[in-house]
This record gives sequence, C-alpha cells and structure tokens, in this order.
Amino acid sequence: MDGKKRVKLEELLPVIEEKLSGGGTVVLPITGTSMLPLLVAGRDKVTLKSADLPLKKDAIPFYRRNDGKFVLHRKVGEDENGYVMCGDNQWVKEHGITDKNIIGEVAFITRKGKTFSVDSRRYRLYVKLWKFLFPVRKYIVKIRGKLGK
Repeated sequence: MDGKKRVKLEELLPVIEEKLSGGGTVVLPITGTSMLPLLVAGRDKVTLKSADLPLKKDAIPFYRRNDGKFVLHRKVGEDENGYVMCGDNQWVKEHGITDKNIIGEVAFITRKGKTFSVDSRRYRLYVKLWKFLFPVRKYIVKIRGKLGK
C-alpha cells in the first residue's frame, strides 16, 4: 500500500469550499477522460482557486451538477439558462450550469511535475486551436480512440 487514503469529493467539499472562500487554493488529481488531451487522469493535477464570477470565456470551472456529480469542463458560452459547458474530449454541450453550481476554477495545471498557468501564452494557444477544431472534434476523438486500442 502507498499509505494514501481515498476520500470522496463529497466528503471533502466543505473543506474545499472553506479553503477557496478564504482565498486559498486546492490541488486535485484528475480523474476521468472528459478533458483529454489537456488533462490526463493519473498524470495531471489542477490547482483550484475561488471562481471569478461570472465566469470568463474559456474558464475551466470545477462545479457540481444538480444530480450531485462533480465536473471539470470548459465554459464555452452562455444562454438564458446559465453557462454552457463542454469537456475538451466531448462534443455535446451541457446547458443550465449557474453560479450556484460553481465551486472553484482552475488556475494552474501540473503535468509531470511542471506547473503552468491557464493565463500562459502556450495554454491560450491550445485553447484557441482546440476551440477552432470543435466542428470536427467528434471525429478527432473517435480516431484517437481507435488508434489507442
């Protein structure tokens, strides 16, 4: 055993919210595949800060859906029902996320021990490219999936 204890996010939520509301940050490991290729489970971590509300264009908020599920997706727009979100590895947009769902937002990404800001030029270039490719993302994701098998 590695001496680490797995704790559900739901159990940590009060601690996370307290830390963020006090101006602190929280580091979370990545799970899932919805933000590939940017964020890889088991390799990357994100540093959350208190969210700047309303969310800015391209922010990556950490939020809780009304069904209780925790999600880390990019803000891709807004409509009359709130924010429109989409994972980088997805092509179906999620509607109806509001400020009350938002817990925090990504400030930094750590990959293989190196940390970079979501305000860096390199990161901003990635976002522009990936958003440009949105119309064909479905096909990119499917091809990548076939190549990975």
